[in-house]
Amino acid sequence: MVPQKCLPIIVECMNNHKGLSVAFASVLVLVLLIVVIGMVLNHRDPMLLQGEVEATEIRVSGKLLGRIDSFLVSEGDDVKRGDTLVVINSPLVQARYRQADAMRQVAEEQNRKIDSGTRTQIIASSYQLWQAAKSQTELAEKTYTRVHVLFHDSVVPQQRFDEALAALETARAAERGAYEQYRLMRDGAQEEDKVSAQKMVEVAQSSVEEVAALLVDAKLTAPADGQIADIFPKRGELVAPGAPVMNLVVLKDCHAVFNIREDLLPHFRVGRRFVANIPALARDDVPFEVYYISPLGSFATWKSTKQVGSYDMRTFTVKMRPTQEVEGLRPGMAVLLEMTVTDR
Repeated sequence: MVPQKCLPIIVECMNNHKGLSVAFASVLVLVLLIVVIGMVLNHRDPMLLQGEVEATEIRVSGKLLGRIDSFLVSEGDDVKRGDTLVVINSPLVQARYRQADAMRQVAEEQNRKIDSGTRTQIIASSYQLWQAAKSQTELAEKTYTRVHVLFHDSVVPQQRFDEALAALETARAAERGAYEQYRLMRDGAQEEDKVSAQKMVEVAQSSVEEVAALLVDAKLTAPADGQIADIFPKRGELVAPGAPVMNLVVLKDCHAVFNIREDLLPHFRVGRRFVANIPALARDDVPFEVYYISPLGSFATWKSTKQVGSYDMRTFTVKMRPTQEVEGLRPGMAVLLEMTVTDR
């Protein structure tokens, strides 16, 4: 049994112990409250990055100056590679083709004439002229021989002897000339002339091929599978060489393009995959894979507003390709990419 005088001391000790417990509990609650407030303040909402779907666009144009004769496709049509898209009419180029083809035929005929050689009748005529000149030479030689004997015997004057000698030399010269003409006709054209004629045929053929290459562009065909996006001229309008006639979008090459600040670039590397949201398709599970990273120009640099502890950050273009076929994906659609805290 506790003595009566010890009871106040025991009560005082119990009251002190209860006060310490209350104080400890209060400090613990305060520490937990500070931790929760810190976690709330440090919490960041997920960063939402927005990109855009792009695709390869091919501008269909030709080398032919002419007017649009007819369109075989309309905007929005799906085409295959090699399909005819538009027909261009160019009377000027067609006339040039006919002219070049006619020159080619003339060159071929001239070459054929040189290769076949001189006609038989001309050769025979030259031979007869040579034989006639040969007979005249023989006659002049006999006459000269007789006059020479008579002149030696002083029967004929010097004048007659000189005339006989001159006639002999003239006949011999005429014979040599007739013989060379005959040989020329017999041998035909020289090798240089034959080569020159053949080269003229090649030049004419090249001219025909050049104009024919222009006429090929009278019918413009699709360079790849895709969809017709825009048609610029109207039927009957004049189009210049190289002027775009229509745009062809290669839908199989759709990809997402993001402009990423430099401090976020460590989270984007070639080959990394992301799951993106495409609101236009009502899909938030489209997988993409990074395949291209390149810096933009200086115009896209983020300038630092602090003089110490910061730096200018560049902007990089990041391209992502869908890892599977996405039905309905078209250029211009928004692509949303949510980066969680762990990603950052």
